[in-house]
Amino acid sequence: QVQLVESGGGLVQPGGSLRLSCAASGSISSRNCMGWYRQASGKERELVAHITSAFITKYSESVKGRFTISRDNAKNTLYLQMNSLKPEDTAVYYCNLRSGPIGPPLYDYWGQGTQVTVSS
Repeated sequence: QVQLVESGGGLVQPGGSLRLSCAASGSISSRNCMGWYRQASGKERELVAHITSAFITKYSESVKGRFTISRDNAKNTLYLQMNSLKPEDTAVYYCNLRSGPIGPPLYDYWGQGTQVTVSS
């Protein structure tokens, strides 16, 4: 079983920055894809960015150039550096760990989520 624990959310003013972390523990395959998803109130969950264990990344168009996803494989930790935050970035951010970036995953784990609120 795998556990994912997010941290780093909070309230920030527009234009500000936050860094999210996700610590993974348990039986983790060396080949995997970790990602950040978000769900705003009344909307469906959407991909923010993901990164494979080979460090191949993908970003949603709405965050390109502002957010940076990274990972430390030795620590099984995922990060999301969020800069130039906008009110529309307000959402619950979820950490995800799955077997690969495309196709039906062999496994698919989720964290509990961390709230990010961008407001003046």
